[in-house]
Amino acid sequence: MAFDGSPHRLRIDERSDEPAYQQIAAQLQAEIEAGRRAPGERLPAIRSLAAELGLHRDTVALAYEQLGQSGYVEARAGAGTFVRTLRTPVATGARRDESAAANAGGTERTEASAAGAAPGRAGDIVLALAPPVERLIALENTRPRYASGDDVVALHRLIPDPRLYPVAEFAACFEAALREEGPALFSYASPEGDPRLRRAIAERFRRYGIGAAPEEIVLCHGASQGISLALRLFTQPGDQVAVEVPTYANVLSALAGHGLSPAAVAMDAEGVDPDALDRVLARPEVKVFYTIPSFHNPLGTTTSLARRRQILEIAARHGVPVVEDGFELDLRFKGQDVAPLAALDEVGLVVHLYSFSKSLFPGVRVGSLTARGRVLEGLVALKHATDLSDALTLQAALVRFVESGAFDRHLARIRRVLAARHAALAAALSTEMPAGTTATAPEGGYQCWVELPFEVDTRDLLADAARAGVVFSPGTLFMPDARPSRGMRLSVASVDEAEIARGVAALGRVVRERAGRAPGAGRTAGMHL
Repeated sequence: MAFDGSPHRLRIDERSDEPAYQQIAAQLQAEIEAGRRAPGERLPAIRSLAAELGLHRDTVALAYEQLGQSGYVEARAGAGTFVRTLRTPVATGARRDESAAANAGGTERTEASAAGAAPGRAGDIVLALAPPVERLIALENTRPRYASGDDVVALHRLIPDPRLYPVAEFAACFEAALREEGPALFSYASPEGDPRLRRAIAERFRRYGIGAAPEEIVLCHGASQGISLALRLFTQPGDQVAVEVPTYANVLSALAGHGLSPAAVAMDAEGVDPDALDRVLARPEVKVFYTIPSFHNPLGTTTSLARRRQILEIAARHGVPVVEDGFELDLRFKGQDVAPLAALDEVGLVVHLYSFSKSLFPGVRVGSLTARGRVLEGLVALKHATDLSDALTLQAALVRFVESGAFDRHLARIRRVLAARHAALAAALSTEMPAGTTATAPEGGYQCWVELPFEVDTRDLLADAARAGVVFSPGTLFMPDARPSRGMRLSVASVDEAEIARGVAALGRVVRERAGRAPGAGRTAGMHL
């Protein structure tokens, strides 16, 4: 590695096998430890340093994230990235701290938010934030900075394709709601939400065997608020929540924001491992189990019926509630429906989460939680204390959209699109990825999990992939302990068949180039799908 010791002359050795971001982090770390960058000194903005070194800004962002997780620097919102005072020795040469989890759910971040380019005002008082908020900021600062633009294939986005939004039909329902209900829609509602929409959701649930009454359904602002409310029902700061490995990255952020920590539960081909779940739920500090049994995020897999019954038996034996995330419940495009946990639950263990964000569009901001008895009572109280009520205008439009049959027509179209896109993804992976690559075969939803046949942290591929014209969600972002992963989540939510083919071809070139330098590369044979 070429390094001349000057604090502002970072250099990249193109001949080194060490990734560029690690070279940058190592040089900055050496400067900080040697005192050539003083505590409180602001590092160069990501964009300017990337331009100086001739690198993509994602590469520099990864270097800063590694330094932040190792305790050498801190990001200050609206101000930048600054050298920290080293109160305790920090191990040199370490990779980024794998104790923090990150989200790759598709949010593009600006240079200003990533690097904090805007300076703070002199003399501002630095207010102490709550520890959970500090943890949440740390997680936010580990999120990848995704490239954007018309030439970049967004295989990371789990946001429905705007080209498929039924805007005209929904607008007609919105206008009908305003015409029929008028000023009443602009007042407060009950915390449970529009009773007519709750009846419509209860009717839909019966298709899946969920026998919830409308009075047992509480509406919320999409799945995100639903997750937060469900966690608050059963936990307090310091508790643990059992989660699958891997799991939905935004749940890890929610845990951090509530002062909670994840308790990892391994998975196998049928779903969560029963023995591992039994051991974790036996621990008194674990208060709830969060699971995605249908079209798992990020895996795309579906838990078997037999395994679902085991989950409920284990949870009942330990008296631990289960939060079932059914965020893509309506998006099965092949195979037979498997009864949700809520349909199999006979004792009131399950809080079921449902959302229109992925089946319709996220801007409608409507989801629901289903519960019984005392849990339902607590849920209503929490909802009222959180935001008084939801937006009646959107709920009134949505119920008309559902009742008119427009939602079912939309779902039929979406399922056809998903089937075609997943087929295109499977075909492209078989053609473009190196031998030994494995991929799940989802029966519904948007996401597919791919694992490479050699040891690599797929996060290290992200900058090269972005330069090649494709972005994905690296597997480490879905690990409760942020361990390195050779997996990645690919999503067909926002890309059509042609874009999928182009994106996977670009990804394949990047992976094959890295495979040629990986230990043991070329010793596997056969594509497994």
